[in-house]
Amino acid sequence: MKMTVFGTGYLGATHAACMAELGHDVLGVDVDARKVEMLNAGTVPFYEPGLEEILARGLREGRLRFTTDPSEAVRHATVHFIGVGTPQRKGSYRADTRYVEAVVDTLTGLVEAGVGPGTATGDGDGPVGTPDGASDGADGADGAGPVHLVLGKSTVPVGTAHALRERAGDALEICWNPEFLREGKAVEDTMHPDRIVLGTDRPGGRAERVAREVYAQPLAEGTPLLVTDLPTAELVKVSANAFLATKISFINAVSEVCEAADADVTQLAAAIGLDERIGPKFLGAGLGFGGGCLPKDIRAFMARAGELGADQALTFLREVDAINMRRREKMVQLCRKACGGSVLGHNITVLGAAFKPESDDVRDSPALNVAGALSLAGAQVTVYDPQAMDNARQLFPTLGYAAGVEEALAGAEVVVLATEWREFRRLDPAWALRCVRGEATGGGGAPGAAPGAGQGAAPGAAAGDTWDAPVMLDGRNCLDAEAWTAAGWEYQALGRGRTAKTRTPAPARHAAH
Repeated sequence: MKMTVFGTGYLGATHAACMAELGHDVLGVDVDARKVEMLNAGTVPFYEPGLEEILARGLREGRLRFTTDPSEAVRHATVHFIGVGTPQRKGSYRADTRYVEAVVDTLTGLVEAGVGPGTATGDGDGPVGTPDGASDGADGADGAGPVHLVLGKSTVPVGTAHALRERAGDALEICWNPEFLREGKAVEDTMHPDRIVLGTDRPGGRAERVAREVYAQPLAEGTPLLVTDLPTAELVKVSANAFLATKISFINAVSEVCEAADADVTQLAAAIGLDERIGPKFLGAGLGFGGGCLPKDIRAFMARAGELGADQALTFLREVDAINMRRREKMVQLCRKACGGSVLGHNITVLGAAFKPESDDVRDSPALNVAGALSLAGAQVTVYDPQAMDNARQLFPTLGYAAGVEEALAGAEVVVLATEWREFRRLDPAWALRCVRGEATGGGGAPGAAPGAGQGAAPGAAAGDTWDAPVMLDGRNCLDAEAWTAAGWEYQALGRGRTAKTRTPAPARHAAH
């Protein structure tokens, strides 16, 4: 089937490439000419495992291309996906839907002007850039309904689709097909989804037939298709995110109690996760959630509930949000205690910048939030992340950045593991200690791992000029506490009891770290 995808960010580019991988003829559309140029050249503007390979294959086999011209999209197909951003509005919890509205307004204007498949042709008989005879999704359209079908994938407040339908009038049929992608696993989640949700005012109509054709492969594999009305489809997405955020904040709230009671939240989570009614997923206590979805989605959900007069229904989400932010503050407090009460002038390394592993997304990243707070408090902060360094530099240009793990650790007094990349989870604690002391020669990070190039100690930090036992603050509860302690580290973690005791201040070093 011929289709277009408006928006080529984390959602749109992934959806476009995956639809081409499923055999569809896809045209991606974006206002960002540089991004379009990169994608047409086979370069993904962000990090997403597996995406570059299927992007290249789609381009090579002629099923995928990108443009900045929306009229080309309307000539290409009558089925249009919307995957643009809906960020949080400045100074408000509300979602900003202007980009979704702009796509609908653009499509409406073009359709009402008579632009469509067949109004401009290439060398063959079909619309420009499409194989001759390929389905454009218009076959079988309801006689009285619009020819152009819009499937919204962006996360929007409930009621948005109805409002868009009013804007479009008779030019477009609006339905909603929310995404359920996890950054880092977005290709897998698109190709093999847990479920497909379609919100439409015409159950059994054209939208459902198109959805069944678009997703024929995952449906054949047993993925369920749930057809709902428009507001239910919109609520499914935000409700799922609110539930996940609540589960994460629940275990982090219990983590606070574990710290006060000298208990171990990891053992507690393992125990309650064995209850099949609860399950083990999203019970990893630590620095909490971030990124471009969960934080802004729960806030927008609260805001919309208030607009609908149901504000009391979601007041608990304010505490979910507050617990999440408190975990970041707790990590900063642990750093202060580890440095004798003040981080001023002390060398602190933060391992991680992305909000989660297997991503370069630094939006609302707990790792960068902690790093920035420490820097503002006067610490000499060095950050390293396998994929998110460029994005981190753009957001926090004043932080120090290392080229690899070895350089990042050199001269550190406190190390914060903030993003649980496999490279960090597999660190050899003895080798890491040698890095701190400037004694490492490279190559000892972990079996099969490739640490950063050996850089020696940070300038101005002599070997041995460190705490007798540097502190590892495990913000993700992903390290072996006994192994790190045995190797000579003082190991502490969120929710594991025995929180950092105030240490006797050592002279702060002002190394270029």
